[in-house]
Amino acid sequence: MAGNHGLLWAMRILSAIILLTAGGFHGFLVFDGVGGTLGVLFVLHAIGSLVLGVGMLVTRGWLLRLTTVLSLLYVIVSLLSLFLALTVGLFGISETWTFTLVPETIIVEAIGVIVLAITTAIVFRTQRRASSSEPARA
Repeated sequence: MAGNHGLLWAMRILSAIILLTAGGFHGFLVFDGVGGTLGVLFVLHAIGSLVLGVGMLVTRGWLLRLTTVLSLLYVIVSLLSLFLALTVGLFGISETWTFTLVPETIIVEAIGVIVLAITTAIVFRTQRRASSSEPARA
């Protein structure tokens, strides 16, 4: 079980780094001049990434499960939103591959989907094992 605990912490830390990096990209773009509706969405993305990244490190139990699932969904939606903006547009916003940090964001968020899926699986597996090994209460 100690090996699983070390692996779980490593994955939680890696997940937090990915969330904070993706949020940092969006925050940077706001300071780099992205404004309007897209700027507001980027600020919200940066705040959400910060909350989830910190949550990945400080939550436990059912709250950790919720944090990992929400983080996974968050990164998936963010990546899909970027792909939509690159192809057909999203909320009237179109994006190009050459815009600042677009390729980097795709790489970080694609890796994030994989890392967060693994983290989520480990969290659920570890907590299921821990709850099944607890003695029954009368």
